[in-house]
Amino acid sequence: MPSMKAIKRRRMSVSSISQIMKAMDLVAASKLQRAKERLVSVRPLVENTGRVMDSVRASDQTTDNIFVREREVVRRSAFVVITGDRGLCGGYNTNAAKEALRVMKDKNEIIIAVGKKGYEYFRRQRKNLSHRHDGVSDALTYADAQKIRKLLTELYTSADPEKRIDEAYIVYTGFEGMLTHIPKAQRLLPIGSVSGEEADTTAAAQMEYEPDINTFLEHAIPMYLEVCIYGAMLESAVCEHAARMMSMEAASKNAEEIIEDLTLSYNRARQGAITQELNEIVSGANALV
Repeated sequence: MPSMKAIKRRRMSVSSISQIMKAMDLVAASKLQRAKERLVSVRPLVENTGRVMDSVRASDQTTDNIFVREREVVRRSAFVVITGDRGLCGGYNTNAAKEALRVMKDKNEIIIAVGKKGYEYFRRQRKNLSHRHDGVSDALTYADAQKIRKLLTELYTSADPEKRIDEAYIVYTGFEGMLTHIPKAQRLLPIGSVSGEEADTTAAAQMEYEPDINTFLEHAIPMYLEVCIYGAMLESAVCEHAARMMSMEAASKNAEEIIEDLTLSYNRARQGAITQELNEIVSGANALV
């Protein structure tokens, strides 16, 4: 049995860790609330831009926009994988990375890692890491989505066959609730069915684009891609904070249970030491009689 001093030292150590976990829980809860408010305000924009792009595809107007046309041969695929910069958030980072591996199976991939943990994961897997974008989890801005969109469009339209990509996906974690975080993969380029709903072909046929559909798409597609990327990053940020908060709550609960067990062990050891001292005193007194 460990000594009383060792038990006491370990109990103090666990107590200190428990205080850190509680502080991290409060921080994660605060960040979660702010991220949820931003997500709620952005979700309608993501859904409506998706419906607009579906209407464009459902219309009978022809377009030669490069971002809409399917390519005959897909030689290289880009994957934007969104993870966190820090751990202590359960399986959040690993689940997103595994979903990316599942989608990129049998594809000639290049990976744009958004988040330090994703970069480290794919480096261990010896995957083709093209770009790295850190510092997004705690300081996410729309400019981050713009940077990634510009990178994707440059790769998609590149004249260099060694750099050009033929399709692009974004892999993120969708927020369904505090306990439900679902890794998802969405194809960004070329633009296909977006909202998952069947577009109203009658309304789409009556839609008019000024001055013409190609000019409209030149302005609409960059905004659509940026909104999709920004929305996915917000979804992932909310999931990360929620997962970290749940992990810290579980860790704090476990720490309390460990402290209770250590306190019981300490009291038993203390009682044993007292009993032993009493026995020695009684034995000594009996020896003097």
